[in-house]
Parts: sequence; structure tokens; C-alpha cells
Amino acid sequence: MARPRIVIVGAGFAGYQAARTLSRQLRHQADVTLLNPTDYFLYLPLLPQVAAGILEPRRVTVSLSDTLPHVRLVLGEADGIDLDGRTVHYTGPEGEGGTLSYDRLVLAAGSVNKLLPIPGVAEHAHGFRGLPEALYLRDHVTRQVELAASEDDPKTCAARCTFVVVGAGYTGTEVAAQGKLFTDAQVRRHPLRQGIRPRWLLLDIARRVLPELDERLSRTADTVLRERGVDVRMGTSVKEATHDGVLLTDGEFVPTRSLVWCVGVRPDPLADSLGLPMERGRLLVDPNLQVPGRPELFAAGDAAAVPDLEKPGAYTPMTAQHAWRQGKVAGHNVAASLGHGDRRPYRHRDLGFVVDLGGVKAAANPLGVPLSGPLAGAVTRGYHLAAMPGNRVRVAADWFLDAVLPRQAVQLGLVRSWSVPLDTASPELARVAGPPRRRQETAAGSGPGAATPEGTGPGPGPVERSDDPAEGDS
Repeated sequence: MARPRIVIVGAGFAGYQAARTLSRQLRHQADVTLLNPTDYFLYLPLLPQVAAGILEPRRVTVSLSDTLPHVRLVLGEADGIDLDGRTVHYTGPEGEGGTLSYDRLVLAAGSVNKLLPIPGVAEHAHGFRGLPEALYLRDHVTRQVELAASEDDPKTCAARCTFVVVGAGYTGTEVAAQGKLFTDAQVRRHPLRQGIRPRWLLLDIARRVLPELDERLSRTADTVLRERGVDVRMGTSVKEATHDGVLLTDGEFVPTRSLVWCVGVRPDPLADSLGLPMERGRLLVDPNLQVPGRPELFAAGDAAAVPDLEKPGAYTPMTAQHAWRQGKVAGHNVAASLGHGDRRPYRHRDLGFVVDLGGVKAAANPLGVPLSGPLAGAVTRGYHLAAMPGNRVRVAADWFLDAVLPRQAVQLGLVRSWSVPLDTASPELARVAGPPRRRQETAAGSGPGAATPEGTGPGPGPVERSDDPAEGDS
């Protein structure tokens, strides 16, 4: 008798955990295949530290092949799913097409950058959802400070040293906090001739930083940011983005060469292509993470609208904490559907949150106890080490070296501006010259704030900053 075939789409928090659970529970009793564009699991919470030069890129990546025994890895992006034929169509990393057949399917495609219909944003902003974007930001910030150091015009120097982050949630807050420390360290060693200091702005239409957290944690983060010199502006966002700067909703024009887009995420467009009931772009599932009417189809993570049993009538938020635990339940229930164990509903009460603010500063509330300062910093780093499925010693070593040695600020030039467009269905992949992948070509014209056709056709597309020498012709 043939073994059942299980296909998992996506190796984010939900997909990775589902694969790991199935690997342990079924072993040689089923064929488990993981379809993912990269050969690693990305630990997203530490991505701001990659952009700030604290951690090396490989520290936040965990090898799928090494940590998921009994799971077959297929590199590629899912282009479409034939529910009736029970097949997943995908495009491989070199443009080749392929098909995977399944008896059970777990959709854990995750999310992509959230777009808004603001003129110029798609052309001049960059998101922060994947490793290529973090590497680009690290190079870009370093380059702007270095170019400012050789600039004779004080206005141009100030513009290059001004960095605008839109979105004061987890990601935006951590990017601004870590980025300010990074640029301050650069100019301390190599002061700018005009005496200009790096300026970081954090914008959000919400009334406070980290609006999704307890107000005490929000106040802690706000205080740390302001004391560090970050210009925090709540109730303010970007009205228009141009090559020379951004026009804010309060009427002020801020000259800058750097716009970091951290306004949130939207579910991967793959979920919406199935033609099944949706909830704000997320695939509706029951508490067992199964799609009603489709017993072979499960979904978890950002792409799934999972009923929150702790808050009747609501759905679980799109957070890594929920995705990680939903992946485990999804894997368990897939095994149960094949006769191994009993199904169980997804139920989870938040145990607290941690926000790393750089240095020894952090905001945390483990088990509901609000913490700040060095103690919160220790708890935050301890939590990340415990949560990571690998690389713990390497991460801890990088933290130690960062504490005792000056940070290296050099441009590697590996990721160009046009390689990481804001509007992409694949933030985990850097775009390369040549014909775009089918999913990117399709997604580039979807949703408000989509990139212009010139930026999504064959070839690298327009360069965002033509005056940056490292971002010219490849």
C-alpha cells in the first residue's frame, strides 16, 4: 500500500513547525514534502539585528535539510493549487516548472509586505520581510553615511543621514531603535564634516508606539526611542514619496534618501487564488485548522484565519507566536487525519511579548509582568535563544562579540535596490536580472500601491537611487 503524501507549502514559522511535527510523528509512515523558495527557515524577529550589523545573515537562518529529517525539501514557489486534482504547481529557482501530488496539503505560505495607495511608495520604499531586504538596508544605511562624509553640501549631507521608518509595530520600532545605534556608532568613529548627526524618524497613524501591546510596554519603548534621539511622530504618516524625500501628512517635507516600509503585512496572494471562503485575505479554517468542506486541506500561520477560542468571534492575530504554535497543531491534526492520534483544536493564550530596543534595552512582559531596562533585555535575548530551532551558540557568540568589539560597517554590495522591490509576492528572494518569476509578475500588479509596469517587466527595473554609485549598473 502506498504511503500517504503530505505537502507543506511554505517554511515560515507555521510550515517549519508543521514539518517538524510530522517528521517526528510519522517518520517513515508518510512521505512529507516541504515546498519553499529557500533552503532555510528564517527567524524573523532577529532580522533587525542583521540590518544593524549585530548578527551575520546566516545566524538567523536554519537549514531545513539538517533540522528536518524524513522531510523531502523541494525548492520552488507555488504558482497554483488544483484542489480537485490534489496537485500543487510550482516554479523552481531556475525557472523550471513542477507539480506535486498530495493526499494532505498544509498551506503555510505566510505573508508579504502590506501596500497602501500612497504615491511614490512602491517606487521609493523598501520593505522588511526577508533576508535580502535586511542585507540591502544594512548596505544602504552604511553607504548613505559614507557618502554624507564626503559631501560638501550640508543639505545633501543631512538628507543622506535622515532615515524614515513608517510603521511603529514590532518591526518598525526595532528597526528604528537598532538603526539609530548603528549610525551613531559610525559617525562617532568617523565624524561628518558638517557636524551633522544621523536622524531617524518613526511614523505611524496610531496614537502610540506598539499599539498592539500593553500601554506600559508602549511607554517604555517610546521613552527609550526618544532618549536615544529617534524622532517619534504618532498620528503622522507619508502622503507622498519622491526621489528627494517624503511629504508627511502634516504637510512637512523631509529630505531623505531612505524610506523603510514596516506598516504591516498582508496574507500571501496564493491563499486568495483558491476561490475558498476568506476573511480579509486569509483562508477560513475551523479550530482544528482544517478548511471546511475540504478534509484534505489544512492552513496555518498568516495565510489562515484561525478562530480565537480565547476571544469568541475573533481570529488569532498574524504573529510569529501564533504561527509557531498553529504549525504544531496543524502537523498533529494532519497525522490524526491519517489515523495517528486524535485531533485537537488550536487554543493559545499569549504568554507575553518581547521587543528588543538595542544595546541592553528592551520592553517585555513575560507572563504579564512588565519589564524594562537590562532585565528586559536579558529576558528578550533568552527568549530568542530558547525559541530558535538552531544556531543558538553562533547567535550568542555574535552578541558577545558585538558587546566587546566595534561593529563592522562595510558595504558588501550583494543586494541592489531593484532586487528588493516593495511590491513582491516573494520577499524572501532577491530579484535577479532577466524574466521575472510568474508569481512576482502576477503579484506586482495586484493591490493598491502596486509597482508600475516598468518596474515589473523583464530586466532589473528602475534603480531607486540613481545617485548611489553602488546601485548603478550591475
